[in-house]
Amino acid sequence: MSEETDAPAGRDRLRELLDAVLDDDNHTLDDMAGDAYSSPYHFNRQLSRSAGEPPVAMKRRVLLERAAWQLRRGASVTDAAFEAGYESVEGFSRAFARAYGHPPSVLKGGGTAHWLSAPNGIHFHPPFSLWVEAEPERGSTGGGGVTSLLLQHDVADTRLLLDAAKQLTDERFREQRLPARQVTVFEVPERSVAQLLERLVFTKEVWVASITGGTHPDEIRPDRAADDVGSLVERHEVAAAAWLAVVRDIERRDAWADRVVDALCDPPESFVLGGIVAHVVTHSAGRRLLARQLLTEDGVFAGEDLDSPGFSGDPLNWMKRH
Repeated sequence: MSEETDAPAGRDRLRELLDAVLDDDNHTLDDMAGDAYSSPYHFNRQLSRSAGEPPVAMKRRVLLERAAWQLRRGASVTDAAFEAGYESVEGFSRAFARAYGHPPSVLKGGGTAHWLSAPNGIHFHPPFSLWVEAEPERGSTGGGGVTSLLLQHDVADTRLLLDAAKQLTDERFREQRLPARQVTVFEVPERSVAQLLERLVFTKEVWVASITGGTHPDEIRPDRAADDVGSLVERHEVAAAAWLAVVRDIERRDAWADRVVDALCDPPESFVLGGIVAHVVTHSAGRRLLARQLLTEDGVFAGEDLDSPGFSGDPLNWMKRH
């Protein structure tokens, strides 16, 4: 394949940008081009044409955005300068001031950082990722009333199931009764009420962290899978509020087609925000149905009519009561 040949179908251009341009080990155009198995001339030409920004300029800008984020979190100007690849604090300070209009010391431990102007909408996203703004001509892939309804119902129904699970003994709560199938390919099999309900909470925690640049929930609660129902209720209250706030912000900015690039994936993978929301809603519905099946087998919803929100889990029946 020649250097001018288009990439194979299905190949993620953002992965190439992340791998070749933003790899911490690639300090020069030659380094980037070598990592992409291209000559410096063709690599620079292809990236400038497709991304509207030369690769060296893109790397410099994104690293300055990362430095601004680090400074806001309390990093020293010296540490931010060297992590951004500058040989001196003075050189970093001059570049930062040219880009942001003020010296980096203004952001030390506070201040207001913002993305720099970019021709391609590619920006640093904490802690180790990229954010890619949607092209305006693509238009909205839409949230609106139906999305809000599905999200509100998911949160309310999850809380209802958590409350219902309080009727189970701890042994029954954790007993693995479903066949060994995975809800998603990158998860462990979810065979018990405990596993299903914990994943309903964790999914929101992990996507909120990914979108906002927060701490991965496993770093906060490494023993989270052992949580009892009461602990899950507490986690759900926090995660649900944060999740709904994130989606409201996406809706407010009409950012459904924006993308976040997860640099911790191998290889790095990009996710459309609207797709993330759809992913969460889809798999939440499946998990809630399976949890409801197990709870019903245990007689938790005995005596409830078919139209009750507890028995059916149907948004239409939930709406009748809200």
